[in-house]
Amino acid sequence: MAGHSKWANIRHKKGKEDIRRGKIFTKLAKEIMVAARIGGGDPTSNPRLRTATIAARSENMPKDNIERAIKKGIGDLDGANYEEITYEGYGPSGAAVIVEVMTDNKNRTVGEVRHAFSKCGGNLGANGCVAWMFDKKGFLVVEKGAVDEDALMEAALEAGAEDVREEEECFEIITEPQDFDAVRDALETAGFAFTMAEVSMIPQTMTSLEGKDAQQMVKLMEMLEDNDDVQKVHTNADIPEDLV
Repeated sequence: MAGHSKWANIRHKKGKEDIRRGKIFTKLAKEIMVAARIGGGDPTSNPRLRTATIAARSENMPKDNIERAIKKGIGDLDGANYEEITYEGYGPSGAAVIVEVMTDNKNRTVGEVRHAFSKCGGNLGANGCVAWMFDKKGFLVVEKGAVDEDALMEAALEAGAEDVREEEECFEIITEPQDFDAVRDALETAGFAFTMAEVSMIPQTMTSLEGKDAQQMVKLMEMLEDNDDVQKVHTNADIPEDLV
């Protein structure tokens, strides 16, 4: 699980860089559009849309951009029709990788994803080849500091969290996917702030990487995350601290 926290921190830091490039807004807008298309444009009755709009606001996405993405999703404005696809594969030393994408051109995207794997010493696999190594869970990260561990644990478990785990620099709150919204809302109301809050794929065990394999794995993750069609990347790779 500690390795999962490392990747969570990488994505958080990278997200800040992406904000400066405006890149992250593209990914957020896609998620909002798809969520609105599937469940309607009202966040109060569409949990996925509500989660997407909360994520967008936390990254300071302009309100107009959020509203425009919702309108595109429900068909009030013209917009691309994005398809959700999940790819699975292996990185260096057989580390498991799951890639979630939203694309309006499946052939382009699968070619780019396959290229990233092959360039970094991995290979794209068949559907289901690594998904069994992960559990779908709500995943919230609270940085240590002024946080009272007992208060956090009590509030989280009372709200329905499955577990609260202490890592070196943070606390991880794990929930069942259906309990994620309730736990997040309860902790926000109690005054806790998150560096990450999402429904994620949590690895059951980690694969330790060293040396060149670890460097190649970081390169693979960065290539995938830099792709505009890629929404999330999950891995069970555990790499040395100096590469994070």
